[in-house]
Amino acid sequence: MASRSTPRFRFTQRERPEASERPRTRTEQLLTIGLFVLPGAVIYTMFLVFPIVQASYFSLHDWNGLGPVTDYVGLGNFERAFQHNVFLDSVIHSLTIMSLSLAIQLPLAIMLAIMVGRKLPGRMIYRSIFFMPYVFSEVVTAIIWLFVYNPGGGMLNTVLSSIFPGYVPQGWLANREIALLAVFFVITWKYFGLHMILYMAGLQSINSEVEESARIDGANELQVLRYITLPLLAPTIRLSVYLSVLGSLNQFVLVWVLTAGGPANATQVMASYMYRFGIKSFNLGYGSAVAVVIFVISLIFSIGYQRTIMRRDYAGSV
Repeated sequence: MASRSTPRFRFTQRERPEASERPRTRTEQLLTIGLFVLPGAVIYTMFLVFPIVQASYFSLHDWNGLGPVTDYVGLGNFERAFQHNVFLDSVIHSLTIMSLSLAIQLPLAIMLAIMVGRKLPGRMIYRSIFFMPYVFSEVVTAIIWLFVYNPGGGMLNTVLSSIFPGYVPQGWLANREIALLAVFFVITWKYFGLHMILYMAGLQSINSEVEESARIDGANELQVLRYITLPLLAPTIRLSVYLSVLGSLNQFVLVWVLTAGGPANATQVMASYMYRFGIKSFNLGYGSAVAVVIFVISLIFSIGYQRTIMRRDYAGSV
């Protein structure tokens, strides 16, 4: 019987020409980068750079916002601002809020972050309660506190009257002596939750073994806090100070809704002054000059602070 030969199949691989790859030229690389950067650059220029340039141009003119910009006054608007006592007082008020924030708001946030961030029973509930005010918008926050501060049946006066017999209800936002402090209390209530969350995030990055080693070596809780926890939390503290100062210098909504700068300009800050004497008075040239002053102050602080205080953080050291 003849053996059946097994057929052999021959698989040939299709020859594919290798695509010749040439390195991209520098022009093509820059073009690719530019295409990705262009949308963000356009938005940044339209909504940040252009308004700054436009406000700087308007600040050199006496313009009411309606007609052509033709009445050139040079630095007259700036001279007028620094000769106006209300503007100088608004600068002092902004610096007062900034100082109180650094002296009261941030230490309070650190203390609460340490308490809530540690093994405290019910700490999740406390975190939610403390952070909740920051979730509210500034307008909602101001309206809530208008009811709280209401001299005729407001919650604060009602509580104080029930605790102290013979207590005389106060117009918290109508008294020149205490109005700014009342506004600052609302600012603290609104924003200390944000700083508390920042500090809690910083505390979570600290290795607990370092603190435990210090306790084993004989350090008490106060020494651990002073020599271990706070130095390791320094980058977060520097960031919190940066945000607090800029926020204080540019505070507007809470002040305007609560008091509109009153009574008798007792709570007027730089941003509310700009709106009151610039935009609302149809004096946009003068308002633009005040806006430029606020921008320059914020820019000088921002650049100086980042190049000195926060420079170590950018370098990756504490």
